[in-house]
Amino acid sequence: MSLDESFGERARRPVLIAGPTASGKSALALALAERLDGVIVNADSMQVYRDLHIITARPSAADEQRAPHRLYGHVDAAVNYSVGGWCRDVSAALAEANREGRVPILVGGTGLYFKALTQGLSEVPPTPPEVRAMVRARLDAEGAAALHAELARRDPAVAERLRPGDSMRIARALEVLEATGRSLADWHRDGMPAILDPGQAVKVFLDADRAELYRRIDARFDAMLAAGALEEVRALAARNLDPLLPAMKAHGVPWLRRHLAGEITLAEAAEHGKQDTRRYTKRQRTWFRNQMPGWTFVKPELAADLIAREYAR
Repeated sequence: MSLDESFGERARRPVLIAGPTASGKSALALALAERLDGVIVNADSMQVYRDLHIITARPSAADEQRAPHRLYGHVDAAVNYSVGGWCRDVSAALAEANREGRVPILVGGTGLYFKALTQGLSEVPPTPPEVRAMVRARLDAEGAAALHAELARRDPAVAERLRPGDSMRIARALEVLEATGRSLADWHRDGMPAILDPGQAVKVFLDADRAELYRRIDARFDAMLAAGALEEVRALAARNLDPLLPAMKAHGVPWLRRHLAGEITLAEAAEHGKQDTRRYTKRQRTWFRNQMPGWTFVKPELAADLIAREYAR
């Protein structure tokens, strides 16, 4: 969908809210949606999954009654949902907001989603199931390092950008190579255009104090466990899905699965889940600094007033 098709004359300026996990993005988006007659659109790659409600801290039913929400929990965990799929879904959500005259408020922590939204994306064709199954079987049998070595021989440009232990991306690169005969680098040269003009959007990254952020991460993980996250992961594990699927790698899920298998205690699983989340927030901040020029970094408590001022311009 082109920029003109996405946002016509009746469209209202979109608001883009990014930031690390537990920085207060959802609460800010909800307050703005009520203030601006907005619709909240998910830009978090884990909150799209139907099976991961508690462990990803998706908006509650009460939150969804206060303002319309889109693209939350609309994908089954068995689906290898891609950024391309999100681009198609978000285009439809933005068109709906345009028709209704609502302010689209996109909120999440997935940098690649926001980059594709504002800068465009390469259009890689879907991988045939048989090719994907073959590569995943080899990954299980031979390990990520062996497949990375093969990728280095066949597609050195892509292999150089991947760590030898990055199993998911290595498998993806080999799948595309096997299915299309072309490197991912080649596909990246030809892509879909940006969905919206970043110059027309209000764009903020919530730059939370690190100590406070870590405290909130720990408290939120404990709250998720108290709310039933372990039972949610138990139900997910019972489906016996491919462990390389994105949903199976959501923060906390692998460690809680190990606890359910009797390998570690619940306390150990919780601590590892918290550590993984804390490390991820560091990467989120660095990624946005390096990849997303033109975004305003702002303390969470100052963000609402800043957005209101920017929106009024």
